[in-house]
Amino acid sequence: MNIGQYILANSYSAFSPLLNVATQCSLNEQGVPCASGFLDGLFLGGFFVFFTVIWLAVGVLILISTWKIYMKAGQPGWAAIVPIYYIIVLLRIVKKPTWWTFLYFVPLVNIVISLIITHNLSKVFGKDISFTLGLIFLPFIFFPILAFGKPSYIGQVTPQVAPMP
Repeated sequence: MNIGQYILANSYSAFSPLLNVATQCSLNEQGVPCASGFLDGLFLGGFFVFFTVIWLAVGVLILISTWKIYMKAGQPGWAAIVPIYYIIVLLRIVKKPTWWTFLYFVPLVNIVISLIITHNLSKVFGKDISFTLGLIFLPFIFFPILAFGKPSYIGQVTPQVAPMP
């Protein structure tokens, strides 16, 4: 048995009591649980195909939404599919300097910058912090709302400053 079969056997062993289809394989003359038969491959294959299709559908939905958001902001929609250039265009949309593109390549800083950019994206479309949280945690819902809904591009990020007395 090769290492790939061993990993599959050990990951599959958690399901074997439920399905009662595990058999005994040997690795270095030791017995280990392993998957066997057509139903096992069908179950695991179907499981992975299902989640792959869902993952691809969500990715395409977000890509189409990003394309439409760029067009709403007066930028070329095709920029959403060009690596690195889509960051430059996004920074242009949220009124940040282009050199911030390099911050996306710095570990941990890129997370903070992404959160700032996402919040500014919701602000330039007239939304608040709750919409920003939606963009972060449920992008497959909130990006289409931003793209195909009523929000229009305002084009300015207003600072949250209290008025002077």
